Amino acid sequence: MATKKHKLKVIPLGGLGEIGKNTTVIEYGNHIIVIDMGMAFPEDEMLGIDIVIPDISYLIKNKDKIKGIILTHGHEDHIGSIPYLLKKINVPIYGTKLTLGLVENKLLEHKIDNASLNTIKAGDTFNLGCFKVTPIRVNHSIPDAVGFAVDTPIGTIVHTGDFKIDYTPINEQVIDLGKFAELGRKGVLLAMSDSTNVERQGFTESEKTIGQKFMDLFTDCKSRIIVASFASNIHRLQQVINAAVVNNRKVAVSGRSMINAVRVAQELGYLNAPEGSIININDLRGLKDNEVVILTTGSQGEPMSALTRMANNNHRRVQIKKGDLVIISANPVPGNEKTVSRVINMLYEKGARVLYDALTQVHVSGHARRDELKLLLTILKPKFFIPVHGEYRHLQQHAKLAQELGMPEGNTVIGKNGDVFEITSKSIVKNTTVTSGNILVDGLGVGDVGNIVLRDRRLLSENGLIIVVISTEKGSGKVLSGPEIVSRGFIYVRENIDLIEESKKIIIAALNKCDETKVKEWNNIKMIIKDSLSSFIYERIKRIPMILPIIVEVDVEEGRQNSKGR
Repeated sequence: MATKKHKLKVIPLGGLGEIGKNTTVIEYGNHIIVIDMGMAFPEDEMLGIDIVIPDISYLIKNKDKIKGIILTHGHEDHIGSIPYLLKKINVPIYGTKLTLGLVENKLLEHKIDNASLNTIKAGDTFNLGCFKVTPIRVNHSIPDAVGFAVDTPIGTIVHTGDFKIDYTPINEQVIDLGKFAELGRKGVLLAMSDSTNVERQGFTESEKTIGQKFMDLFTDCKSRIIVASFASNIHRLQQVINAAVVNNRKVAVSGRSMINAVRVAQELGYLNAPEGSIININDLRGLKDNEVVILTTGSQGEPMSALTRMANNNHRRVQIKKGDLVIISANPVPGNEKTVSRVINMLYEKGARVLYDALTQVHVSGHARRDELKLLLTILKPKFFIPVHGEYRHLQQHAKLAQELGMPEGNTVIGKNGDVFEITSKSIVKNTTVTSGNILVDGLGVGDVGNIVLRDRRLLSENGLIIVVISTEKGSGKVLSGPEIVSRGFIYVRENIDLIEESKKIIIAALNKCDETKVKEWNNIKMIIKDSLSSFIYERIKRIPMILPIIVEVDVEEGRQNSKGR
């Protein structure tokens, strides 16, 4: 049982100093709740990595304290790590209907069938240990998004989740500013608020502006229309479908995550389409170009996404042709700009007409700008403030914004993942830290790729590989065959015979040196080979490939006896 003798702890495990991986721990005594469990896109130098999830060592260590995970909404950067968590610890999950629908789909893919999923609604109140949790309706680029008011034994915490203030939302469910104002009147100990768009002045445009833009573009278009968006941006998908229906076009869906999102949203009643308006991608063949809209994944230029495969001529059903109108209805997530630009260029090369936000407004953000952030802070009037969900510069600007509104500088705290904020009714301090960081997911491997493997991948990609194979006699160490040299990504052997032959001489000289100095340990011999060959190659062509010596020991005497036996 928690009492007021404990300090309230807030511990971000993701989402501070980065975009994505949003995960926040609230702890009091023996009671823990977690807000969101997100993933992030890999950075450019994370070669071969599929996704990045937060290090949950702290949660595993304190699994008996966890009363539940509460989810703000169904975007991947807020729910993407849930399957990986549930494989380690089975804790209850709480989310709105659409959010849990998307979570269930992920759990199905991961073959997890024992999860405790609990549906919540904005305005309801439920207890998790010593915490009383109230979801509050907010606007975002996905339906059923909520923030949370968490009543703790020493005061109320308000976490906004991702939000914007949209007075004309697609589903007519306006953000519940009245509830936030009510909390402000009663007193808010701590606020944590979305910082993503803090650098942008004014208010974020309403989602409905994009619906009218789609109507205009679709009405005058005679060619096929291909729209790429986030699969979870259900409001955007609805507006594409609306514009297609008005203009007598059928909508075909491409991309696994898009197909799943459309299916789940339709089943739960969050996406409305007249019967027959959504068709299978295989049924496009009999339709004219001006009767087709293709809704696809790939707005972030992901290598295996449907749009990228179309641009590469690798898609089984859709090839880009001259005159196609391709609308990329999303902004690149920071770090994805190059991949998106590459896909746009490939589309142009194939004769498509490409529209994206730099040319015309085909996207609006789901995140609040400065004036919206000011409004919410003004009505919440929190005593303490921790900006969340953003890179360090975003957090810094958001803290300064709170100070401009009159909050004392000492009451705004900028943190990093793993920081432990200890809060009393009179103070907030960064105390210790807990284990945090990135866990890299590569295929089915979780956490088995670390800095050393990434370093090796980077070296291989930049400089290539040389494999040196030598057979020696067991006991004497006499060279029986080789050295043979295999090159991958370094040089084309047939065009560099002289370099290869000289390299073999350097290796033989290194082996002779080992004999003279009586070096017998294989690891030491391999190191001498690597150092000698690396120095020679750098001196000749100023490159440093990865060098991998392989020494095979052969028992010649055993081979002779086996031969006699036959």
